Amino acid sequence: MAQVSARAKQIQGERSIISRSPAATLALGAKLGRLLGPGDFVGLVGELGTGKTLFVRGVAEGAGVDPGRVSSPSFAIISAYRGRLNLYHADLFRLRDYDEVYATGFTDLPGDDGAMLVEWLDRVPRAAPGQMMLVSFENLGGQRRRLFARAVGARYCALLEQWISRRAAAAQRSRQRARS
Repeated sequence: MAQVSARAKQIQGERSIISRSPAATLALGAKLGRLLGPGDFVGLVGELGTGKTLFVRGVAEGAGVDPGRVSSPSFAIISAYRGRLNLYHADLFRLRDYDEVYATGFTDLPGDDGAMLVEWLDRVPRAAPGQMMLVSFENLGGQRRRLFARAVGARYCALLEQWISRRAAAAQRSRQRARS
């Protein structure tokens, strides 16, 4: 997992889960979307094609946003989606430094208005707040992906536990062993 900032030393929670299909990645996103609240910040990192934008579509669905409206904001930098919970979806892939991030208006979002999802957060680590959730995506071959989540701060540790509980992770490992 990419180092995002020196603040990451405050990590208080970690979970890993395997997604076996695009549908499973969407479902994981939707579950997180149902749990997010105003002011939440989720950073997404991983190589091209590992499922970050697909995951955001799932989050959008869970937040009451039409997932069909979600696309990679590489050219727009920041896209806003209205729903039960407003979502701000940023993509830092094309930005070189914090000054460019600042010029987009990124630092004015989301406040109490919605949740922020940021792809390629590792490109501009300074854009990360002190407390957040960071999800790394790794291609395991075929349609399988490993999602590794780190939570910084009490709010995000609780959110992580609700999203990927130890019971759910243990049940998934048990199912995987049964299939082997």
